[in-house]
Amino acid sequence: QVQLVETGGGLVQAGGSLRLSCATSGRSFSDGAMGWFRQAPGKERDFVAAISWNGRSTEYADSVKGRFTISRDNAKNTVYLQMNNLKPEDTAVYYCAASSYRWTGPRDNDFDSWGQGTQVTVSS
Repeated sequence: QVQLVETGGGLVQAGGSLRLSCATSGRSFSDGAMGWFRQAPGKERDFVAAISWNGRSTEYADSVKGRFTISRDNAKNTVYLQMNNLKPEDTAVYYCAASSYRWTGPRDNDFDSWGQGTQVTVSS
């Protein structure tokens, strides 16, 4: 198991930016893929982005392509989500997740550890 703590959420106006961070501890961080998911009120949890164990492969939901960037720093055991040009429909609780696989895509069942989430609210 990996312990995950997300930070960086908040309230921002449409068109603004936020950077989420997810600090990890426990299982070796650099061995597995990492992902970000989000859940808006009354909706199911959706995939946002994933990054492979070495950072060389990434995947994004169509709704965030070109606006969000996932990255990782294995020396700091941290994964990031840079969010630019935010829209009101990006409002959600954002969750960081860790996988024991070196690479996985938008399959939340492949992630076995989850953070508690951080709220992102985008006002119009």
